[in-house]
Amino acid sequence: MCNAPAYTIHAHHHHFGWDRSIAPVETVAPGERVAFKCRESSDGQITASSIAADLAANDPARVNPVTGPIFVDGAEPGDVLKVEIEAFTPSGFGWTANIPGFGLLADQFPDPELHLWHYDAVSLDPVAYGSHARVPLRPFAGTLGVAPAEAGRHSIIPPRRVGGNLDIRDLCSGTTLYLPIEVAGALFSVGDTHAAQGDGEVCGTAIESAIDVCLKFDLIKSTPLTFPRFTTPGPVTRHLDVDGYEVTTGVGPDMMEGARNAVSGMIDLLCAEQGLAAIDAYMLASVCGDLRVSEVVDAPNWVMSFYMPRTIFN
Repeated sequence: MCNAPAYTIHAHHHHFGWDRSIAPVETVAPGERVAFKCRESSDGQITASSIAADLAANDPARVNPVTGPIFVDGAEPGDVLKVEIEAFTPSGFGWTANIPGFGLLADQFPDPELHLWHYDAVSLDPVAYGSHARVPLRPFAGTLGVAPAEAGRHSIIPPRRVGGNLDIRDLCSGTTLYLPIEVAGALFSVGDTHAAQGDGEVCGTAIESAIDVCLKFDLIKSTPLTFPRFTTPGPVTRHLDVDGYEVTTGVGPDMMEGARNAVSGMIDLLCAEQGLAAIDAYMLASVCGDLRVSEVVDAPNWVMSFYMPRTIFN
C-alpha cells in the first residue's frame, strides 16, 4: 500500500505511446509520494475467461497503457528524475501469452497460447504452473519513463533513453530509478505491471497483472544522465537462488543467435527432464528464467547463458 500519497492517479488517466504534448494529470512537488493505479498490458482485453483463440481479436493499439503523465514541479531538461519505488498492491490475477510474431523464438512458436494465473495478492506465495512448477512472485513495473524531447507520438513498445518499456525485473520495491529528463516537468508515466518475470522476458510476456504502484519523486538538478540507471537495496535473485540453477548456453559470433540457442537448449532440457510441452517450457522460461551475457571479450565468439531456477520444481 501507498503510505499517505499526495495524489492518486487512477487508471482511466492512461495513454498509449510517449508524447510531450499529452497534458499532465497532476503537478507533483519534489519529495511527494504518488499512488498509480495501473492496468495490465492488454488493457483489459484478456480476462479470467479468455482462451488462446481470443488473442487474435486483441487490438494492438491498446497494448501497454501507462498511467499518467504527471508534471514534476521544477523539472527541466538536463535534470535527473529520482524515482523511489516503494510498494506494489497486486490484483491477484494475471496472464502469460505466446503472441504469434512476438518473442525471441517467434519463428519456432507460431501458434497462440495463453496461461491464466490466479495468485494470492496478499501473501504472494509461489503460484502453480499446472502440475509442473510453482513460480515465486516479485511484482514490478515494466514501464517507467518520461516524455522524450522529440515532438510527436512515439511507440510505447521499445525502451528509450528516457526509460519506458525497460522490463527490468529488478525495478521492484526498494529500488531507486534515475531517469534523464528531456522536457519541462518530466511528464512521468508508469504501467505494464508484472507479478513475475525472468530476465529477458523471452516469450514476450511475463505474468501480466494489474497492480497499483507507489512511487516517491525527487529531482537531481543540472546533472545530465545519458541512460537510465538504478540502485537495488540488496541481492536481486534471493527469491530464486535457494536451490541453484540449471543453465544452458549459446556460443558463437552473434549474440542474438547465441541467446536463441541458449533458450532453445533450456526448452529442450525442460521438456526432457520435467515433461513439459515445448510451448509451456517457453512461457515458463519467460516468467522466471534469466538470460545473461556471460562473455563478450573472447572474439570471435560470445557466450549467452540461460539460467532456470531449480526451486520452482521443488
